[in-house]
Formats: sequence, C-alpha cells, structure tokens
Amino acid sequence: GRASVITNSETEEKKIIFHPKFLPAVVICDPELTVGMPKFITAGTGLDAFAHCVEAFCSPHYHPMSQGMALEGMRLVKEYLPRAYDDGSDLEARAHMMSAAAMGATAFQKGLGAIHALSHPIGAIYHTHHGTTNAVCMPAVLQFNKPAITGVLTDAANYLGIAGGFDGFCAYVDALNTRLGVPKTLTDLGVTNPDIERIVAGALSDPSTGGNPVEMNTENTTALLKSLI
Repeated sequence: GRASVITNSETEEKKIIFHPKFLPAVVICDPELTVGMPKFITAGTGLDAFAHCVEAFCSPHYHPMSQGMALEGMRLVKEYLPRAYDDGSDLEARAHMMSAAAMGATAFQKGLGAIHALSHPIGAIYHTHHGTTNAVCMPAVLQFNKPAITGVLTDAANYLGIAGGFDGFCAYVDALNTRLGVPKTLTDLGVTNPDIERIVAGALSDPSTGGNPVEMNTENTTALLKSLI
C-alpha cells in the first residue's frame, strides 16, 4: 500500500500520509513469523484484514482489480481465520491469512470508509487495538451504509457461500465476532465515557471518510458512534 499511519502521541491523532514511495519493492510474507501471536492479536489482525476487504469492496470508487482482491481476501478470512485462531501453529491457515492481509492492504487503495474513520480517532485517543476496534465498529457501520451496499454485499455473500444476501452477510459478521471473542460495544472494549464530539470531529477529518458509500456528517456520524457505545 501507499499509505503510512503515524500516531501523534501528544495530540492523540492518527495521521495518514500517502506517497508512491511507500510502496515496497519487495514483500516477504513468512507465516512462521506469526505462529506465536496470541489469540486476541490473531483475531484482531485477521478482522482488520477482513475490514480492509469489506470497506474496499463497498467503496463507491472505481477500481475493478481491488474488487477482485477484496472479494477473494474475504473468502480467505472466512475459511482460515477461525482455523488460525483455534490453532496458532496451523501454518496453512497462517499463510492464507497472511495472503488475505496483503490482499486487503492492496485492495483498500480503492478506499476505506466509516469503520476506519471511527477506528482511527478511537484508537489514537483511547489506545485500543486497531483491528479489534474495526471489528467492534463493523456491524453498526454495515447497517449505517445499508441503503448503498445491499447489492454489493449480496454479491459478496453469494461468492462466500453465505445465505440471505445482505442480512445474511451481517449475521455472519456478528457470528464471526462472537466466535473470535470480539467485544460487542466500545464500552466492552474499554472505551468508557468517550468524548463523542472529539471522536466525530476526528472521524470526519479522516481520509477514510471519503470512501464511505453513505456521506458522513456530524449528525449521522454522532448517531452512529452513539450506537456503538
């Protein structure tokens, strides 16, 4: 990817810097390096890859190659993240998850959305794990974007073998979060008495906002955030 995320610990802000020279010349993906990750990091990083793929696939921007990578990245997560979570030494599962992570990072060159727009300020202010925060935000954001993404997520559900179209996809996400021990709310994640106005302002200024299929504003983003608490 061409993006770098830098956290300013003094202002508690995450800044995204884009430049073509961030693109690596060589990428070495060795699944053996991930064998020792604890379960909650395996879950969080795996669901981060899934969030990248989902948001890229739903972004209204034009990038057919990203669409293909995002769709197959979702399939790899669906097939192999539970295996990697259950058995950290499963090298086949770890390898496919490493591929899914790389595919998600490539796919989101097409755009991200409200999941990441919220997750960035929440993580910067409250020091929550990024991928886990994405996972907590995802169900509510899918409902927030429902008017614009029912069709594309029905297509994704069909590819993934999930019955029920958009609603089936959302039910799958809920079940996967539960399966992997993801907190249901930001409060459960440890974010108590959040500064709603500050988080909303951070979300609306985040570059990820531009890729969300439903236009975000102060009113609807505040309501979305409150539904996550």
